[in-house]
Amino acid sequence: MVDTSDAWIQERTGIKERRIAAEGERTSDLALHAARAALSAAKLPAESIDLIVLATATPDLTFPATATRVQAGLGIESGAAFDIQAVCSGFIYALAMADNMLVRGQAQTALVIGAETFSRILDWTDRGTCVLFGDGAGALVLQAQESAPGAPERGVMSTYLRSDGRLHDLLYVDGGPSQTQTVGHLRMQGNAVFRQAVNHISDAIRQAAARAEIAVEEIDWFVPHQANQRILDAVASRLGIPLERMVSTVALHGNTSAASIPLALNTAVEDGRIQPGQLVLMEALGGGMTWGAALARW
Repeated sequence: MVDTSDAWIQERTGIKERRIAAEGERTSDLALHAARAALSAAKLPAESIDLIVLATATPDLTFPATATRVQAGLGIESGAAFDIQAVCSGFIYALAMADNMLVRGQAQTALVIGAETFSRILDWTDRGTCVLFGDGAGALVLQAQESAPGAPERGVMSTYLRSDGRLHDLLYVDGGPSQTQTVGHLRMQGNAVFRQAVNHISDAIRQAAARAEIAVEEIDWFVPHQANQRILDAVASRLGIPLERMVSTVALHGNTSAASIPLALNTAVEDGRIQPGQLVLMEALGGGMTWGAALARW
């Protein structure tokens, strides 16, 4: 359908494979699989969850929130569930929101999910975008707990969120219920997004580390939004981060927007790279434009 090749895609993006949701498979279906996997990893029953924050730019419906479908699918009858829309930065925004609610005592145990079916909003005749994006979902559980005496505090240590609406035209979808009464397709100015990503992500990493009074050099693992391998390499070079400390799954999943960070986290935890007590820095930039970072002790 477009003039491209596997070699061209890998050279320009680092993407080797990706996943596409089956016909009839919804974002909530992917999110529900991820939620159950996260609960299993945390060894917690679904009824312990009293907050679900789901980051997505591709909800099942205009409303209600896709998070409420996940809540119903898990059989949860109490607590709150809602969506956050910050595109590729959505998981960082959702993590920050859940952390703030736990700190304020508004919830005890939160399920934070990133889930997308970006294949549904791609223009498959646009080579600049249709080769980049895939579908997927990932999740983690946050729980408010008192730290053991003398033990380092685990969990979210700092978050840093930013946006600049003046950059809207660099990455957006050209449809919506209020403006066009259509779903629309994703549009992107790739070179401009690349420059913004390297600049803002580098700054977000520095800011999140500074807020936690942690030197960037002390951070064990960097888990970025998996947009493009060249962006990951450029950020690592700018900050002097060894590439072996940068978790990259872009070759496996492509760009899954809000799902990419939890998918990468899951990969690095399952293969044993990320260990309890280590410092993990997550960061992203997305349409809006939005960007941010979160530092956590695993």
